[in-house]
Amino acid sequence: MTGTVSAQQRVRPMTYEDLERVLAWRNHEEVRRYMYTQHEISLIEHSRWFERASQDSSRHLLVFESNAVPLGFINLHQIAPGGVADWGFYVAPDAPRGTGRLLGHAVLQHAFAHLALHKLCGQALRFNTRSIKFHQRLGFQQEGILREQHFDGQSYHDVVCFGLLASEWQSNL
Repeated sequence: MTGTVSAQQRVRPMTYEDLERVLAWRNHEEVRRYMYTQHEISLIEHSRWFERASQDSSRHLLVFESNAVPLGFINLHQIAPGGVADWGFYVAPDAPRGTGRLLGHAVLQHAFAHLALHKLCGQALRFNTRSIKFHQRLGFQQEGILREQHFDGQSYHDVVCFGLLASEWQSNL
């Protein structure tokens, strides 16, 4: 698949109606184990987070849909002037194979074409090899490793940092 996004795939703003679904995805063991915070999040905690994050103009909370079915969550957070943003994401645990790739292309289209970002940054815990390969397949460049940056309560883990420039994304279309 090229970098184009079909009409069947899109990202849209997250709404209150999405709260319970996104929370269920986030709390699923296969998603939670790769997050910086690994405890099960309560609906109250999730609702408070959503309320705060929704009021932050530097954040874009998005839901990825394929054929009008919600299949993933994306958090874009502008972290520096000039259009530099971090992203975090996860796919529904029961999403069909290939959903991550579709989500990635839809988000990159949104970030660079719609939001006019200059650079998108991502991070993955070193043991999350799927996420590392995913970033690389989307064209992200590894920009560094934060050694033993994350402590999960039992051990320290390296964090792999990635970046993708708008010009690099354009050349992959």
